[in-house]
Amino acid sequence: MDFDGRLIVITGGGSGIGAALARRFAGENPRGVVIADKNLADAKAVAAEVQGMAVQADVGYETEILRVIAQAESMYGPVDVWISNAGTVHPQGGPEIGDMGWQRQWDMHVMSHVWAARALLPAMLDREDGYLVNVASCAGLLTSPGAMPYTVTKHAAVALAESLAVVHANTGVRFSCVCPGVVDTPLMSNGDQTAAKRAARIASRMIPAWQAADTIVRDLEAERFLILTHPDETSAAARLRATDPDGYIASVQDVWHAASKGWVPASR
Repeated sequence: MDFDGRLIVITGGGSGIGAALARRFAGENPRGVVIADKNLADAKAVAAEVQGMAVQADVGYETEILRVIAQAESMYGPVDVWISNAGTVHPQGGPEIGDMGWQRQWDMHVMSHVWAARALLPAMLDREDGYLVNVASCAGLLTSPGAMPYTVTKHAAVALAESLAVVHANTGVRFSCVCPGVVDTPLMSNGDQTAAKRAARIASRMIPAWQAADTIVRDLEAERFLILTHPDETSAAARLRATDPDGYIASVQDVWHAASKGWVPASR
């Protein structure tokens, strides 16, 4: 897709990959860029950089997604590209996490994509044009030990994107699923260095957000469905998982053991 003259909405756009995407898209001469984020100050700062519009919103609620769409379209007209990027790594753990914690990640990582598609797809199908982009994670293709709700919901996000792309093939509407590896964002670089975060750092080299955004935009221009920021390492791990499940589980167990013992990899 050529992004010249397009309206692009990015959720979770106030920091990290979302902010980097906004800056990268700004160079494509869009009609407008809308930054939706829970943190209004962050959204305003990025919007000022890209001459866009900031909207404070928690997209873990359908009403908030509908409000973002309404405000974006009142300013710029129909949404052409919707980047469902907002997410959270908390709470971390497994079955001991309460239902509210599991539900929060389900709503953020799965239902936010469903609600956006429900609201935007009918008009996009009528126009035979548009782009829905689900930002999942390499955890949606692999396993992120110590972050069970995150892994489970990101797997669901990948499945949702695949289903949309299959059912609505040849309609003019495009679909992509982005599965980043470890990117230098506030989610990874803040002081909360849990075993789950250490495990992610052991399994994947960290890249800057601008580099991830550049890869993502180039692959969206090419309309690739599955977009990987770490293609070599993610593909190799996915092949191992598919061809040698026991070997894959053993390798992840080794990573988790090291992370649980406090080991942190040197910068790569």
